[in-house]
Amino acid sequence: MKLKFLHRRGTEGKRIRIPFAFKTAAVYTLLFSLILVGVVVGLTSAYTTVAVRSQNLDRLASFVAGRFERPKAPGGPNADTGSRSSGFTDDPETGLDSFAEANRIYVEIKDNDTGVVVSYGEKSINVAGHMDTIRRVNSPSRHLMVRVVSSDSPGPAGLSVGAFIALILLLLLISSVFGGLMIRKMLRPVYDMTRTARSITAKDLSKRIDTVDSHDEFRELAETFNGMLDRIQESYEKQNRFVSDASHELRTPLSVVSGYANLLRRWGSGSPDVLEESVEKIIEETGNMQQLVDRLLFLARADRKTQHVRFERFSVTDMMREVAEETRMIDEEHRLTENMEEGVFLTADYALLKQAMRAIVDNSMKYTPPEGAISISCREQNGLVELEVADTGIGISEKDLPHIFDRFYKADEARTRGKGSSGLGLSIAKWIVERHRGEIRVSSRPGNGTKFTVCLPKLAGPCQGEQKAEP
Repeated sequence: MKLKFLHRRGTEGKRIRIPFAFKTAAVYTLLFSLILVGVVVGLTSAYTTVAVRSQNLDRLASFVAGRFERPKAPGGPNADTGSRSSGFTDDPETGLDSFAEANRIYVEIKDNDTGVVVSYGEKSINVAGHMDTIRRVNSPSRHLMVRVVSSDSPGPAGLSVGAFIALILLLLLISSVFGGLMIRKMLRPVYDMTRTARSITAKDLSKRIDTVDSHDEFRELAETFNGMLDRIQESYEKQNRFVSDASHELRTPLSVVSGYANLLRRWGSGSPDVLEESVEKIIEETGNMQQLVDRLLFLARADRKTQHVRFERFSVTDMMREVAEETRMIDEEHRLTENMEEGVFLTADYALLKQAMRAIVDNSMKYTPPEGAISISCREQNGLVELEVADTGIGISEKDLPHIFDRFYKADEARTRGKGSSGLGLSIAKWIVERHRGEIRVSSRPGNGTKFTVCLPKLAGPCQGEQKAEP
């Protein structure tokens, strides 16, 4: 027997979820109904059998007792046609043997006056184990007790009680087996989840739980488990790419340092030019490695959510002017302009926000040709603080624009070669801005420059879980 549920589909083609508690209740309600039906049928059958046998014995006992209550007809046979048809004559005891045999009964007649007992029919019947009925005969000439016992097998009060109990036990056994199979089928997603979890290793995160045949809470649990595996696999793959990309980025400066160190060992002592060039390159590449390591550590702390963010109120206008002045000190190849709105304040982490804007400005410096222009602006608009960096650089293609904030992503290796780009600056900038509940908007076209706009809520304050700095 197989229990099936009909599932109606919603307007979006999804099957309606049937709760596990409802399915379990339905199974056990069905099993209880089967047992109840079996009990009712058994009791009804037993009661009907007893009633029919009792009624039949009462009729036979009344008939026998009636023979002794009727007076004898003078000079001839009893006028009762029923007596003649049953083989009785004027003597009421005549023909009782054949009557008892024909009706499969045992008749016992006891004279209460003399104590004499006369029996008719099968003598081997165990009277105590069979149904019987008793009638008393009180006539002027005699006082008798007529007992009629059925010779059939013991009734429901005897042998069939054991059969009834056996039937109940059989129904309980069938119900237990059927219920166990149905519950096991409904719990199959749990077994699949256990098996899948045991088969997952770091080398193989592709295993998933099949949710086709499940439409209850276990389906939701299985989908949640599959979603967790998807996130774990994605995180694991990102970690692998991160380690691979970091190793690749560190390999280049280490190779340069190693090369110039060998050059120093061979020619540095005899050539001041070689010595100077080697030292400068070693210092430069060491600085690049230091910057890369610092950024990697920053992102690692960000991933572990241990990067501290200290909120305080400060002048964004002054911060952007500092960024502009520092840019002029290190960059003499580009024309830098400012457009600062006075009196713009913000509650944020001063050092992190400045680091984010420096990363965006550095990106513009790297991808803007010499004599190109870079514009830095700050303004307050519609309750938001907007920090903007625009350049007249090479721009970003449409296919690369969605990926510029990915870690280690470089839109064009040919364009970035020799520019000291690690592909981490914009990733860090985006994390800092999002940590302040803001967003970065980018508009760019190849050959027409790029504009970065950082939008921050002026009155948002610290994120949930962050502490605002004491003044």
